[in-house]
Amino acid sequence: MLSSKNSLILGVMSGTSLDGIDIAACNFKRENNQWKFDIIDAITYNYTNNEIEILKNAFYLSGVDLVSLHHQYGTLLGKKIKLFCNTYGLNPSYIASHGHTIFHQPNHKHDFFNSESDTLINNGFTFQLGHGANIAAVTGIKTICDFRTSDVAYGGQGAPLVPIGDELLFGEYDYCLNLGGISNISFKDKGKIKAFDIGVCNIALNDLAQSYNLKFDKDGLIAQSGKIEERLLLLLKSTAENNHLQKHSLGFEWYIQFIKPILDLYECNVPNKLRTLCEFIAFQISAETQANKSIFITGGGAKNRFLISCIQQQSKSKLIIPNEQIIDFKEALIFAFLGLLRVNEEANCLSKVTGASKNAIGGSIYLP
Repeated sequence: MLSSKNSLILGVMSGTSLDGIDIAACNFKRENNQWKFDIIDAITYNYTNNEIEILKNAFYLSGVDLVSLHHQYGTLLGKKIKLFCNTYGLNPSYIASHGHTIFHQPNHKHDFFNSESDTLINNGFTFQLGHGANIAAVTGIKTICDFRTSDVAYGGQGAPLVPIGDELLFGEYDYCLNLGGISNISFKDKGKIKAFDIGVCNIALNDLAQSYNLKFDKDGLIAQSGKIEERLLLLLKSTAENNHLQKHSLGFEWYIQFIKPILDLYECNVPNKLRTLCEFIAFQISAETQANKSIFITGGGAKNRFLISCIQQQSKSKLIIPNEQIIDFKEALIFAFLGLLRVNEEANCLSKVTGASKNAIGGSIYLP
């Protein structure tokens, strides 16, 4: 067990927006039953174009190739973590690695064995690439990974996991909004935590920006130059409403199945698609937030000035953009915190937000 007075854990995160591997060295302490944190050092190791293509297409790999990639990606993470530790002279107690989500189908129904269902056990699944055994072997550091699976097994969505961090580390804000590949939000409603994925965000914006051979639309300047396509906006709204049946978690598959075909097939220029998509993202966020509240915004989308202006216009709330370190590394920070909770055998997956039958202590630990 790690002391709550002083514990250095590395949080490692790769999001659906494929920006890169975020690593944050975080120190936590609990005083008077309140958690405090410091991000000691942090860095993003950007993916190469080849690595981006591999991860984007991992969804389509055969079973054998996916298992092989699972171990190879774990080795890649281990090498980046080792480089990070050597660069900053760090000796962390644990690594808490989220990995990179390839499949997220907590509601999947397929009975291979034609067995009677057990109402207590869910056979859906979630899969994050990056084997913890490889990370531990490369770094020589105890590694925690696979945070979501236990929650899914107990009937939960395996997501969102960040609300416990939002509550215990950022509880002074009305809403915590993350603008990553998928937008997600957490907040308190009558004293109870609520959290869910709202819809697509950077995963779609970045996809469209690739038409210009860009990884992303910096500051939303291309989107700002476009016009709203009202019919496209209606299509996006109706598709999201009809196919986002449970407000818990969305994955890359959801984007590929429902949103990407609309964006690909609709006939208009890319600036107009980006402009309409920003309007759509802002609409979805405003629908889930009340006016005149504080919204704490992190994730890559927090740097998209035009997207933020669209959200501001529709939400009528006070938008709070923190310093760049928190914007970039809040999720890595929270996964480091989830790692600390796992080591201390405290619940880090909240059933009240995931829909599971019980709180779970998620995470597999690999010793070097």
